[in-house]
Amino acid sequence: MTRQLLPVDASASAMLAALETALDGSGPAVLPAQPGSSAAPAVVDDRVALVIETSGSTGVPKRVALSVEALLASAAGSAVALGGPEAHRRSSQWILALPTHYIAGVNVLLRSIVAGTRPIEAPAGSLDARAFCGLVERLDADAGFAALVPAQLRMLVDAAETSTSVRDALAGLAGLLVGGQATPAPLLERSAALGIRVVRSYGSSETSGGCLYDGVPFPGVEPRLVHGELLIAGPVLAEGYLGEPDRTATAFPDDGGRRWYRTGDTAELVDGVVRVTGRADNVIISGGVNISLDRVQAVVRSVPGLAEAVVVAVPDERFGQASVIVTVAGRAFDQRADDALLQTARDTVAEALGRPARPARLVRLAELPLLASGKPDLVALRSRLG
Repeated sequence: MTRQLLPVDASASAMLAALETALDGSGPAVLPAQPGSSAAPAVVDDRVALVIETSGSTGVPKRVALSVEALLASAAGSAVALGGPEAHRRSSQWILALPTHYIAGVNVLLRSIVAGTRPIEAPAGSLDARAFCGLVERLDADAGFAALVPAQLRMLVDAAETSTSVRDALAGLAGLLVGGQATPAPLLERSAALGIRVVRSYGSSETSGGCLYDGVPFPGVEPRLVHGELLIAGPVLAEGYLGEPDRTATAFPDDGGRRWYRTGDTAELVDGVVRVTGRADNVIISGGVNISLDRVQAVVRSVPGLAEAVVVAVPDERFGQASVIVTVAGRAFDQRADDALLQTARDTVAEALGRPARPARLVRLAELPLLASGKPDLVALRSRLG
């Protein structure tokens, strides 16, 4: 059997109404319309309630089909993970500060539908700390939450370190769910020092959004490693990619009658807790040595002054490929200071990962090109540096 798939304006009110009928089966499946999208109505399997159109940092577009069961399993898992065993006794309410054509924004709406509460929507445009505190004041449930990307958390923490009212507002929330990309360890430490509960979310559209919170899987979700790559099974998995059976079969292999999702990420798994270490494909070969740029970036970000830096690959005449540190020009240019900063980063990387992993140079840009999700646009960066 099939059902209609209709593009829906990605405003919170339109999406809430469409998702409610998609979940109870009385309405069509939902395709959140991205800005400038020309998506047309289509027909999908009747299990499908939501289709998320993505184009990640690699620039490869996908249409991920999600079932009612997967979406509800995600919402239930989140409630348990955030609220603990007493979650069912407390009402929860969410602040919507992310676009609803991304799975993280859609999940705020889904959790609100399941909880029977109305999300508090952030105003259009960039969010500042004062506006966010105003949203917190409007929460009237027992437990208030918000989903953010690391850049938004950084803005709030910066403000909380100089404003008692901002700090108290953030500390009064039951949790700030942060995902979409790795959150720098220094930012997590600053949040904890202010009494702010930050929960790191890991997942993708293919897993109905975050399904590991602080590395711990939702109930029924099982992680495992195959040749260092993280695979995930459980009720939150997508049906696959619309119109792409070969791509679906590759990304969602069957093993003994159980479907898994190949995340493309490398990870470590200790006592059931997952620590994601980077992208399996974000590796360069420099002078014959395989180097994970995600590992290099993690070490570089431990250097004072480079906490928000991005490490990208560039061609290199001598070694074939090399890595470059890219950061924002936040002060008057000082070549000697930058040379010293690069040397510190190179020494730190050499000690942690070996000399071949050392970045070749440091580049400062007026601003980093970003995707709408807030992630660095690696395609644009490589093009600019190449």
